[in-house]
Amino acid sequence: MFGVLRQRFEAWVTRGQQPARQPVRLERRRIYILPTRQGYAFALLLLVLFLWSINYSNSMGFAFTFLLSAVALNSMWRAHNNLLDLVVRPGGVEPAFAGQDVQFGYRLDNPDPEPRYGVALQWRDRPPCHVDVPARGSATVVLAVPAGRRGRLRPGRLRVQTRFPLGLLQPWSWVEFEQDCLVYPRPRGGRPLPAAMAGGAGSGLGEQGAGSEDYAGFRPYAPGDSPRRIAWKSATRTDHLLVKRFTDQARPELWLDWRLLGTEPVEPRLEQLCQWVLKAESAGCEYGLRLPGREIPPAHGDVQRRRCLEALALFAGGGG
Repeated sequence: MFGVLRQRFEAWVTRGQQPARQPVRLERRRIYILPTRQGYAFALLLLVLFLWSINYSNSMGFAFTFLLSAVALNSMWRAHNNLLDLVVRPGGVEPAFAGQDVQFGYRLDNPDPEPRYGVALQWRDRPPCHVDVPARGSATVVLAVPAGRRGRLRPGRLRVQTRFPLGLLQPWSWVEFEQDCLVYPRPRGGRPLPAAMAGGAGSGLGEQGAGSEDYAGFRPYAPGDSPRRIAWKSATRTDHLLVKRFTDQARPELWLDWRLLGTEPVEPRLEQLCQWVLKAESAGCEYGLRLPGREIPPAHGDVQRRRCLEALALFAGGGG
């Protein structure tokens, strides 16, 4: 019940607000403040002390009650100013696979000469991430947002809050950016690479990936590579071993074809193709991808891997 009421209140106060393209400054009209559970308990204590002081006409009781009230009022002013004029900027984000957490980065800028303590960013009901923002400085917050399915993921509204200095009151604000992340299909499936099924005798996966005729650049060293193919001159200039890669004009092309998966549902097909892409890339193969309405020519490297995974993530067609 409380969660439903909170969602309705959040939708009401943020009505008409569009996702921002630019950094958001927390102005007075964007900041709300309410007591915490400790704050309500503190208010009840003040009421009891006040009634006790009236009942016994105790001047020291009145003085103590008013002193505590002044502390609470000063805490409200300090808590509100801890968020006032804070600037929230969206940061970088890397693609992820379905089932993983996407790491959305944000930067908090403090233009004032006073530091901001205990500022937190929160996504939905997940635990908030707290940081201290130095005077005229900035701090970075990374929020983990679960990626349940492939496609584009937007985190939506984020809650900026603080309980500084005493935890009696909690000011908060909501921000939302036009920030999204590409989520690839979950790499899952039990089928071997098509090249392994069609390679024939004496042409295993490693031989097809290496070739022996035309030089085609370098790839990172993998256990099992022949020492004769290691680029020893390049090894003297870098900490990573590189292996010379060759293409074989006579070998068949490695195509990761949608039609090879028969009549399986769309999502299991995409998951199997995603696993094939990762396997072909790690094996150093030249591979291409065929989807209904789209074909990516054979190639190898990070650019090819990203192009294929993006095509799988954004695929919107049906079976075929």
